[in-house]
Amino acid sequence: MRIFVYGSLRRKQGNSHWMTNAQWLGDYDIENYQLFSLGHYPGAVPGEGSVVGEVYRIDATTLAELDALRTARGEYKRQLIQTPYGSAWMYVYQRSTEGLTRIESGNWLDR
Repeated sequence: MRIFVYGSLRRKQGNSHWMTNAQWLGDYDIENYQLFSLGHYPGAVPGEGSVVGEVYRIDATTLAELDALRTARGEYKRQLIQTPYGSAWMYVYQRSTEGLTRIESGNWLDR
């Protein structure tokens, strides 16, 4: 299975250690999403714009660990998207973005 990551799970970012057993497949920009800063990590929501990220091949154990990290408090919901590398999971932010800072470039590294 594959996953699209756009924030702290990307290479050389704060939570990239969760991706130790993942195989990097390539970079990808998903259209029709906006990126917001939640402080130490971002949240992507549907909207005008694009979000810059990376696609990885992961195993079921890694997906379960990421689900525990990202979906436990209801902040994110996992959604299936299409990428040039095949379908991939993406964590979409589920809470209001009112009052949050939008990252206009769609790239978490530009924050």
